[in-house]
Amino acid sequence: MDRDTGATTEHTGVRLAHIEETPVRQVWRRVVIAAIVLAIVVLIVYLDRDGYEDSRGGEISVLDAAYYATVSLSTTGYGDITPVTPGARLVNVLVITPLRIMFLIVLIGTTLEALTARSREEFRIRRWRSRVRQHVIVCGYGTKGRSAIRSLQASGTPLEQIVVVDPEPRAIEEANSVGLHGIVGDAGRTDVLRRAHVERARAVIVAANRDDASVLITLTVRQLNPSVPITTSVREEENANLLRQSGADTVITTSATSGRLLGLSTDAPRVVAVVEDLVTGGQGLDLHQRRVTAGEVGLGPRQLRDIVLSVTRGGRTLRFDDPLIGTLEPEDVLVVVRSHPPGGQLAVS
Repeated sequence: MDRDTGATTEHTGVRLAHIEETPVRQVWRRVVIAAIVLAIVVLIVYLDRDGYEDSRGGEISVLDAAYYATVSLSTTGYGDITPVTPGARLVNVLVITPLRIMFLIVLIGTTLEALTARSREEFRIRRWRSRVRQHVIVCGYGTKGRSAIRSLQASGTPLEQIVVVDPEPRAIEEANSVGLHGIVGDAGRTDVLRRAHVERARAVIVAANRDDASVLITLTVRQLNPSVPITTSVREEENANLLRQSGADTVITTSATSGRLLGLSTDAPRVVAVVEDLVTGGQGLDLHQRRVTAGEVGLGPRQLRDIVLSVTRGGRTLRFDDPLIGTLEPEDVLVVVRSHPPGGQLAVS
C-alpha cells in the first residue's frame, strides 16, 4: 500500500505454482503401495493357512504364506501351494485376485507413466526447439533473474519467448512451473547455450551470482552469437569494464546502484520512491523505449505527450536538454516516461 495515497498496489512478483512429485518419489510411493498389498495377501493366507495345501506336506508357515503371496501376485503360480477348501478358494476369487490386479497396475503403471512422461517431454522439447526464434535467454533464476523476467513480462514479452538457464534443477522446476522454458546447466558452457539456441536469441540477460561467472558467460555468449545484445549485472563496479571488454553491451552495477539509492534515501526519500516506481514495470510510471512516430517528426522533445528523457540518433545518445537534438528525425529512438493507468494498458502517444 502506498503511504501517501493509501492505494493498494498489486503484487507483481512471479507466482510459483505447485511443483509435481519427482519421478523418484513417484516410484517410491508405488513401491510402498505394492508392499502394502503384498503384506495384506500374506496376512490373509497365513490366517487361513488350514485352507491351503503344500505339495510337500506340512503346515503352512509365514514363509510359505509370503512365498504364495509373491508368486500369486506376480502371476507366476508354480502350483506347489494351492487353496483346497471352498473358503480359501472364495477368498482367492473375491479378495486376492482383485489385489493381484491392483498389484500389477501399480507396477506396470509406473513403467508406462515414466515412458509416457518422457516421450511427452521429448516431443515438447523437439517442438519448442523447432519453433523458437527471437527469444530472450536469462542466465540465472535467482532474485535478479526473476526481477528481469517480471520486467520482460511487463514490457510485453510472452513467457514462451523466455528461456531460463540455471545449474540448479530446483530453480528450473520452478521456472517450468510458471510457464517458462528451462534448461539445467552452466550457462558458461558452449553446449548448454547451444541447447538454448543462443544463435537465434534476440537478447541475453546474464544474472549470475558471481562476477567471474558473469564474465565467462558473457564471453561464451559473444563467441556463439557476435551480434546479440548482452545485458549483465556485476556486483563490484571495478569489474564493469571487464564485462564490457568481454562483450557486454549493457552492464548494471548492482552494489553501486543500491549504494546510491541508500544514500539518496536519507535526504531525498521521494526521489528514491520515484526511481523505484520507474524501474517497477506494470504500475505507476514506466520507462519505455520506442521509435519516433511519423506524426512526431519535426517536433521538439518537449512538444511530445510523453516525457522524453533521451534521444538516440546515429548511435549517439543525447539527453533531453541537449541543443544538438533540435527537432526529431525519422530514425530517432526515444526513451520516455509513461504513466501506467489502472487498467493495465500504457498510454500511447
